[in-house]
Amino acid sequence: MSADFCKNAQERPEPVKAEVKGNIPSWLQGTLLRNGPGIFSVGETSYEHWFDGMSLMNSFTFKNGEMTHRSRFLRSDTYKANMEAERIVVSEMGTMAYPDPSKNFIFKAITLLNHTIPDFTDNGASNFIRYGSDYFATSETNYIRKIDPVTLESQEKVDYTKYLPVNMVTSHPHYDKEGNTYNIGTTIAEKGKTKYVLFKVPAVPQKGKSKDALALKSVETICSLPCRSLLTPSYCHSFGLTDNYIIFIEQPFKLDILKMATAYMRGVNWASCLKFCPEENTLIHLIDRKTGKSTEIKYYTGAMVVYHHVNAFEDDGHVIIDVIAYNDTSLYEMFYVRNLKDNTGVKDTGYSTPSYRRFVLPILSDKGVAVGQNLVKLKYTTASAVKEKEGKLVCQAEVLCDGLELPRINYDVNGKRHRFVYGNCVEESAVAKQVAKFDTETKNMVYWSEENCLPSEAVFIPRPNGESEDDEGGRGSRPSTKEGREENTGCSLSRLEAVSTVPHPPPYEAGLYSSRWNQLQV
Repeated sequence: MSADFCKNAQERPEPVKAEVKGNIPSWLQGTLLRNGPGIFSVGETSYEHWFDGMSLMNSFTFKNGEMTHRSRFLRSDTYKANMEAERIVVSEMGTMAYPDPSKNFIFKAITLLNHTIPDFTDNGASNFIRYGSDYFATSETNYIRKIDPVTLESQEKVDYTKYLPVNMVTSHPHYDKEGNTYNIGTTIAEKGKTKYVLFKVPAVPQKGKSKDALALKSVETICSLPCRSLLTPSYCHSFGLTDNYIIFIEQPFKLDILKMATAYMRGVNWASCLKFCPEENTLIHLIDRKTGKSTEIKYYTGAMVVYHHVNAFEDDGHVIIDVIAYNDTSLYEMFYVRNLKDNTGVKDTGYSTPSYRRFVLPILSDKGVAVGQNLVKLKYTTASAVKEKEGKLVCQAEVLCDGLELPRINYDVNGKRHRFVYGNCVEESAVAKQVAKFDTETKNMVYWSEENCLPSEAVFIPRPNGESEDDEGGRGSRPSTKEGREENTGCSLSRLEAVSTVPHPPPYEAGLYSSRWNQLQV
């Protein structure tokens, strides 16, 4: 099948009840939020990269066996500026916006200055983040936009730098059982230092703070980690969290700050300033959540590119980290519009298939252990951590499978040992045609697909009071059908079989969206 990934969507702000084919489980009560690019061209101008498109937010509310859908464009400053100018005037990571040729010299000079010391976009099209009771549309810049999770109306714009000295923040935070939010940001050359800031936003406002106050006002810094290089910080999209540790991977996939400052005048986009250094190693930081201190042992592995962590957990003196890793940066290249239009469904020779890798970090002291000895004692993995010298271990991962991306688990076991992982099959291309359930113990993979369907990110929704880790989950997908309709399909993720199909008319366009399941009162 073919899909027009770069067709502008239309918003549908009023709730529409969908026709249900099959049965939606009666226990499925809540709202699935989706966020992703929805506008790819304005006037005569178009974005060059799919991730640059302006945010379209979708919600799917499930109640009493019925589903209601609505969608809105995020009213960011970027959206307003582009629409007012009737052209793209705000630069994104993969698309540099240049002024209208008819503009005068002063306007062009101001535009140049804004790109030399960039004030980043607030087009939060990557995901949703919850801080306290507040919901935000986010990308990975210092700007987020508060939204109403029921109506999807855009509210106040929030600048992280008013609360934390960070220029970039990941769009994949973690949440603990108490509802606290954990995240990581990057501070670029502040007072001559570039560092990574790990922080926590409490679920409940601090004493003396109003209940209606922005949750970020109560932010707590857990620790700061110095960057290995002042002007080339590592790109971070996600991280790991266990009961006692935070896992941050400082990979040799970096942002060159000097090149970024001169990108506009050189006529290139900011994405071209990301560089992969395959000759360098990867440093895995293990930070104690209580003390904010890194472990004395330093963990290294070979060069890799990691966008998504699967999970992390502790077992008998070890921290186990599961990630989806690439050998290069070809994934980002695949989503340039020119490459999506050329996608025929046949494997691209330039595409690097990701692998599901398991790393094991021994946390006990290596003193008295001989150089060259493997410190991993777990019997169920072939991963190793070999002592190279005092305080330094070189880690080799066990590859559990290949071709799985956008990994999801039952989040109730996040930070605990898990067995099942759900994701998209991307062996041949970054555009998936199947959803899979992977058993990390047996290495078996179960697939779900349907003719003329393109699934998006799987979301596991546990059955209330479920008896097992994979007890009857639900998932949201966004197939594009040959009849020109869009559908939201619910699956039993324990069996990976479709149990209901909800057709609804456009404007729910084909694409890959990040998502969040919310137990809202509906």
